[in-house]
Amino acid sequence: MARQRSLEESVLVEAERATLYGLVADLRNMGRWSPECRRVLMGRPPVRTGSRFVGLNRRGPFVWFTTGRVTTARPGEEFVFDVGVFGLPIARWGYRFEDEGTGTRVTETWQDLRTGTGSGFADLLGTVFAGTSPERRIAVNRHGMRTTLARLARAAAPAG
Repeated sequence: MARQRSLEESVLVEAERATLYGLVADLRNMGRWSPECRRVLMGRPPVRTGSRFVGLNRRGPFVWFTTGRVTTARPGEEFVFDVGVFGLPIARWGYRFEDEGTGTRVTETWQDLRTGTGSGFADLLGTVFAGTSPERRIAVNRHGMRTTLARLARAAAPAG
């Protein structure tokens, strides 16, 4: 069976696109949403295409860092960033925001960039440092994306 290299999850949130985009695009918030990301180190917002950052991650006893670069920053529409480690591409993460009824459909996407030269080493690093083999990555990411979106929806919900 071929390895699955992409994934998509979505949630309907009773909030405006601009609000949700603002929460996601301030990557310093990612430690609040993601079950793996603990902290993002970067300059102050606004984040733009080309902005760079460092992600500090943890899952159970496993701790690792990634470096990242924002590839798409279209306020209220789409936010995408690539992450890697030791100069090797690992993944592309993205968020799309679309009006639906009285709310916004937020779609989180993941694409595995561990292909071509260095992909075997990148897979090994993921297994050793993040504790996730390529075979388990889809299940781990699906759970993480659902958790991230649920936390984002709670944070964006109107008080009351």
